[in-house]
Amino acid sequence: MTSASPVSRVAAKAEAEARGSFARLGKYLAFAPISSDPSHAGKVRELAESLVADLAAAGLSRARLLELPNVPAAHPCVAAEWLGAGPGKPTVLVYGHFDVQPVAGEAWDSPPHELVQKGDRLYGRGAADDMGGWLSHLIAIEAYFTETGSLPCNVKLLLEGEEEIGSPNLEAYMDAFPDAFAADAMVLTDCENPSVDIPGLTVSLRGLLEIEVSVASAKSDVHSGLWGNVVPDPAITLVSLLSRLVDADGRLKVGRQPVEPGWLATSRDVPLTPDVIRLGARLLDGVDPLPERGLSPAAWAWRQPAITVLSTTFPAPGSEKNAIRKSSSAKLSLRIAPGQDGKELLDVVTKELTREVPGGLAVTITAQPASASSWDYVAKGPAFEAADRAYVKAWGRAPIRIGIGGSIPFVALFGQRFSRLPLILNGVIDPETGAHGPNESMHIGVYVKTAVANVYLYDELSALGGKLST
Repeated sequence: MTSASPVSRVAAKAEAEARGSFARLGKYLAFAPISSDPSHAGKVRELAESLVADLAAAGLSRARLLELPNVPAAHPCVAAEWLGAGPGKPTVLVYGHFDVQPVAGEAWDSPPHELVQKGDRLYGRGAADDMGGWLSHLIAIEAYFTETGSLPCNVKLLLEGEEEIGSPNLEAYMDAFPDAFAADAMVLTDCENPSVDIPGLTVSLRGLLEIEVSVASAKSDVHSGLWGNVVPDPAITLVSLLSRLVDADGRLKVGRQPVEPGWLATSRDVPLTPDVIRLGARLLDGVDPLPERGLSPAAWAWRQPAITVLSTTFPAPGSEKNAIRKSSSAKLSLRIAPGQDGKELLDVVTKELTREVPGGLAVTITAQPASASSWDYVAKGPAFEAADRAYVKAWGRAPIRIGIGGSIPFVALFGQRFSRLPLILNGVIDPETGAHGPNESMHIGVYVKTAVANVYLYDELSALGGKLST
């Protein structure tokens, strides 16, 4: 009887350690590191300092806080590394973030900053987005140290404290600390899997553009009884104009992009069934997902632009008066399709909203500061073949190439700054996670399998030496 190979022993150790790491995950969640809330800035820093100590204790060297002296309001990053594999082996950067979204106004079934297990899921703000993502890598690293005393390749960890506010200082960190980011391949851990049984490798993201549309008719509000049916109501005109942008299903109908037939056929293998959509999107009983209309759900969610009304200036309850308001406005979120230029989408939306405006009302469109570029990527080459092999060993199948309908600014930034490096996007999110919403959760099986996949990924990338790209 032959003994298990070293990497198999490490994988078994990682599986066991992942299942035993819930208390550690809960400790991190309890900090409530909400980067968008100034009152929680101290908690973000406290967690960063705790992570530095934990990474050093795990056996990584140069565990440290990265800070920007000229940007005192910036939340710190955490960096650590192990370069003992030597120059003949590749260096892999693992990126994650330790800040979380706020929970104000959300109705949770359990305390949001406590880790609560219910069945095969772990509930808590940040459990999957993104504490579990990068912790799955730390589990793999620790398993290697325990079983073999080393890693098969060089590894750097870079944990950000500002991802949930759009990574406003990440590029400044890249400029100030280039050594912390220098690598031969990068694994970005904040991404999704199409199901708890099928792993995903993210290769596209939609971008984000926010605009404000204002419609004005008069110099002041006027009496609705005296002037109703005589002068236009800007609120009604605004609704009429916004309706031009969408079809009968409510989808954005301008700026749509062609979908390659081969990609479309493959996308139908993604298990975005009506039941999965109802569950993941928390739809009410009796509410159906939008009809396919010739495209797959994945194509609509990943490859087409979309529109959402974020807010309006329609009078709120309690502020009513019998008047036609002089103006009305709405803030809109536009998701930019992968490979689509944001200015191009803004131009077609502007043209539609400003053509033949009824009554000659004044329409003003203003782009808002919030924005993110789309990202489209071809995941080919030795590093991605290595990732496929790693996932086959851990999940029983290779990851399928997927997109994400959301906008993740750090991904586009990494894509721009490190375009020549393999960017492997994995994570522990699944359709039931509910990231950014109430009752965010992580599937235990996904977390464990991802930790094991990371063990094999390091081993597979090590075997390539310096030949990670084609």
